[in-house]
Amino acid sequence: MSIKETLIKDLKEKKARVAVLGLGYVGLPLSVVFAQAGFHVTGVDTDARKIESLKRGVSYIPDVTSEAVGQLVKSGHLTATSDFSVLKEIDAVSICVPTPLRQTGDPDMSFIISATEELAKYVHTGMVVVLESTTYPGTTREVLLQRLEQGNSLKVGQDWFLAFSPERVDPGREDYTTLNTPKVLGGITPACGEVAAAWYGGALQHIHTVSTAEAAEMAKLLENTFRMINIGLVNEMAIMCERLGVDVWEVIDAAATKPFGFMKFTPGPGLGGHCLPVDPLYLSWKMKSFNYNARFIELASEINTNMPRYVVGRVLDAMNDRSRTLKDSKVLVLGAAYKPDTDDVRESPALDVIGLLRQKGALVEYHDPYVPRIHHEKEGWHMDSVGDVLKAVREADAVVIVTDHKVYDYAAIVASAAFIFDTRNATGALAIGNSKIERL
Repeated sequence: MSIKETLIKDLKEKKARVAVLGLGYVGLPLSVVFAQAGFHVTGVDTDARKIESLKRGVSYIPDVTSEAVGQLVKSGHLTATSDFSVLKEIDAVSICVPTPLRQTGDPDMSFIISATEELAKYVHTGMVVVLESTTYPGTTREVLLQRLEQGNSLKVGQDWFLAFSPERVDPGREDYTTLNTPKVLGGITPACGEVAAAWYGGALQHIHTVSTAEAAEMAKLLENTFRMINIGLVNEMAIMCERLGVDVWEVIDAAATKPFGFMKFTPGPGLGGHCLPVDPLYLSWKMKSFNYNARFIELASEINTNMPRYVVGRVLDAMNDRSRTLKDSKVLVLGAAYKPDTDDVRESPALDVIGLLRQKGALVEYHDPYVPRIHHEKEGWHMDSVGDVLKAVREADAVVIVTDHKVYDYAAIVASAAFIFDTRNATGALAIGNSKIERL
C-alpha cells in the first residue's frame, strides 16, 4: 500500500496516534471527541495549569465535563503534556492555537508560527496535519507548508498531508457541539483532503470537503463576516431608532415575523468572543495586499467597536435626565462574559464598558455568576465580582445589563433597582412603560 492508503487504514481502524496542539475552547473539546471515538489522543499545551488539571481528570472548559475527561484519562485515551517531542511518535496533528489581532489591527501569527516551528522538528512520513486556528486565506499553504517542508525532502500530498478545517465552536451551546456541527475540510492537495476527511470522519458526524485549503479558510471568514456585518447593521439600526424615538426591539420582533428573506439579529454593547471581533479583520487585512478595501467589513467594525462608548454615552445622558452626574455615582454592571451562560470573557464588551465608566468617574462594580474576577490588560486594572447581586443592585445609582445570563432574576432586579440601562433587552416586557428602565 502507498503511504496515503496505509495512513487512511490506520486512521479508520483508530490505530493512528493523535495530538492536539492548544487545549483551549477549541482544542480540548476536539481532543475529547477524538478520544471518545477511540483514538489515543495527546494534548499539548504550554500552559502548565491546563496540563496538571487534565492529568487530574479535571476540565477547565464549561463545554467539557470533568466526568468525561476523567474517564478518558483513566482509560488512557487522553493524555496531556507540555513536551512537544511526543510529536515524533504522532501520526495526526491538529493545531488549535489562538489567532488574535495585534494592537495595530494586523494578525498576530505568533502562536501559529511557534506551534508550527515546534512541529517542524518532528514532521515525518505518514503524518497528517490539520490547522483549525482561524486565519487569513493562504495561511496553511504560505505559512505552515513552507515551514513544515523546510529542511526535509518530504513531499506534501505524497509523503505527508496538510489541510485546513475551520473551528466552529460556540461556547455554551448544547444543540450543536464539536461532535455534530458539520466540519469543513480543505487540503493542500486532493490527497491531503482525502486523508484529513478519513481522520475527522472517524470521530465527527458530518464532513464537508472543499477543493482547497484556501476555500476552507475563506468559508470560515464568510461565516463570521456575515454575522459581524449584520450585527453592525442592527447596532446602527438601534442608534437610528433611538434618534427617531422608536423601540428598536419592537421593530426587530415585527420584522422577524416575515417567514422568508429576513434573519433576526439583535443589537448589543459591542462584539465579543474569539471570532466575530477578530476574524473578518483578518480578511480585511489580507485584501489590503491586493489593494482592495473591504468596505463592508471596515464600516461594520467601526460601528461595532464604537458601541461600548455609545452605551456609556446613553447611560450618562440618562443619569443627567434624572438630575444625577455619572461622576461619583455607583454603577453596577451585570455580566462580564461576552455571551450569556458562559465564563468566556475574550474580547468581551463588558470590559470596555466598565473601563469607559471608570474614565467618566463612576464608581463601578460588576457581578457575573460565571466570572469571579476580570482583568483589563490594556488598562491594567482588575476587579472581583460582588457577592450579593441584589444588595449591589439596591445600592447602585445605575445598573447596566451587559450580559443577559438566564440565572438572573430580572423581576427582582427591576424591583430593587433605582435605574437600569438594558443593552440586551433582558428585561423584556418589564421595561414597557417602566420609567426607570431604558433599553438600547
